[in-house]
Amino acid sequence: MMTETHAPNQNHLLDTLPAIEFKRLEPFLELVSMPLGEVLYESGEKLRYAYFPITCIISLLYVMENGASAEIAVVGNEGIVGIALFMGGQTMPNRAVVQSAGYAYRLKEFPLMQEFERSNGSHNGVLLHLLLRYTQVLITQMAQTAVCNRHHSVDQQLARWLLLSLDRLNSNELIMTHELIANMLGVRREGVTEAAGKLQKAGIIDYRRGHITVLERPALEIWACECYQVVKTESDRLLDYKRYDESLKSGINM
Repeated sequence: MMTETHAPNQNHLLDTLPAIEFKRLEPFLELVSMPLGEVLYESGEKLRYAYFPITCIISLLYVMENGASAEIAVVGNEGIVGIALFMGGQTMPNRAVVQSAGYAYRLKEFPLMQEFERSNGSHNGVLLHLLLRYTQVLITQMAQTAVCNRHHSVDQQLARWLLLSLDRLNSNELIMTHELIANMLGVRREGVTEAAGKLQKAGIIDYRRGHITVLERPALEIWACECYQVVKTESDRLLDYKRYDESLKSGINM
């Protein structure tokens, strides 16, 4: 059930917009429930909406012809799903599916593009600059995920995945089975079970009936490979919304 506790400013991109730009978009923002496993779009489908998550996490998955899949990026309250709308592609070669249930704000293509194009190449449109900065972060995450999947162990991949997910939730608990994690990472379920068992034995996580609780985050960060920190550093640099907001008010370019 939707409650008054949900608001657009729970998404950091929307929260950073100047009041005048946000007011133009606000009438078109629709709060929608995002149940676990819901597919927002399939590979090659024409996108009709952009999604601004507030309490959910969306996984971007590449699906092979034989049905096998692997996650290439995760999006939470820091970003947007549907970059093809403003990048000019209209479609994406991946699937977007809800990894962690919650809520998001949905925005139709026309009002998004109308606001995106309003700047007409000038520096007056904040939304344009925010979305382009976020796209750079997303590209970094995709590239680092590819490197991680090729060169690092399942233990390290699992730790990285847990940390990226936690960064996008206001909780230290994830509702996720080993089978779903294996599908996200593109590895065998047995490998995830073994890796999770090591983390639980070390007292870093607690896993019970599909609920994963991170007990020692600093230890999990040590367990993870360098890929997590690469993505986090780039995200912190480009998506420092507070600093970006202050620069807008002072008229200073970052």
